[in-house]
Amino acid sequence: MIDGYEVVDAHVHVPALATVKPSWLDWADRFSGPHPWRSVYDEAGNPVPRRLDELFEHEGVDRALLFCEYSPRATGIQPIEDNLPFVEYNPARFRLVANVNPHLHYPVAAEVRRQLELGAVALKLHPVHAGFSPADKELYPTYQLCAERGTPVILHSGTSSFPGARARYGNPELLVDVVEDFPELPFVFAHGGRGWWYDVAAFLALSKDNVWLDLAGLPPRKLPEYYARFDLARLARRFVFGTDWPGVPGAARNVRALAELGLEQDVLADVLAGNADKLY
Repeated sequence: MIDGYEVVDAHVHVPALATVKPSWLDWADRFSGPHPWRSVYDEAGNPVPRRLDELFEHEGVDRALLFCEYSPRATGIQPIEDNLPFVEYNPARFRLVANVNPHLHYPVAAEVRRQLELGAVALKLHPVHAGFSPADKELYPTYQLCAERGTPVILHSGTSSFPGARARYGNPELLVDVVEDFPELPFVFAHGGRGWWYDVAAFLALSKDNVWLDLAGLPPRKLPEYYARFDLARLARRFVFGTDWPGVPGAARNVRALAELGLEQDVLADVLAGNADKLY
C-alpha cells in the first residue's frame, strides 16, 4: 500500500536483458531517473524474482501485471515463459499477461489459448511494435475467445519512440468497430492515446462501457493538460493505474502525483486498484 491506498501496477515489463534491443535499455535508463530498476537483475542480466518482489514491496505495489512481448522489429522477444518464475515466487503479487504477434503466431487464437492456460489474466496486443492493424479480421477469433473467457484485451494506444515502431497502428480510431462488435469484452487502451489521440481515446472511454484507459507512461501531473477537453473527474473513473516499469521514477512517486490532482478518494482508490481488480 502507498499512503493507505492499495496499489495495482497494471503495466510492468521485466525482461531478461539479453532479449531486448539497445534502444529498450536506453529508454529504461532515461525514464527511470533515480529509480534502482537494475537492482533486480543479476550479473548476467537476468531478473531475480526475490529482488523484484522486495523492490515492489518497498515501493508499496500490492500486485503487478507482468507483460511479455513478441516484437522483433522494435524491442525484441520476451517470451511469457520468462515471467513464470515471478508468479511461482509470489503468486499473491504477480500476474501474467499474454501477448501475441500475428506475424509470428498462427493461428493467433491457438497461441492466446496456450498462454491463457499458463495463467495469464489478460491479453496485450502491441500493433505499433509488431506492425499490424488491431482491426484485422484475422484477430476476430482471438477477440471472440477473450470475450468467451472474460479476458480483457490491452492494446497499445498511441505513439512509440522505438525504432521499427509504426505509430499509425496506435490510433484508437482503428478500434471503433472492434469495440462495438465485442461490447462485452473489456478493452484497455494502454497509454491512453498518447501523442496525437488523447481526445479519441477519452471519448471512447466515456461513450463505451467496455473501454478503459491505462495511464502507463503518462506523467500524472500532465493528465489535466492531455485531457483538457474533458471533465477529468468523470474521465478518471475509466483510468487504470500502470507505470510502464521500469521506465518510471518509481510507482510511489506516480501514486502521490495522482493524489495531488484532487480526485475524490473513492475515485482515486478505483484508479489505483479498484478498476484493475474488476478487470483482471
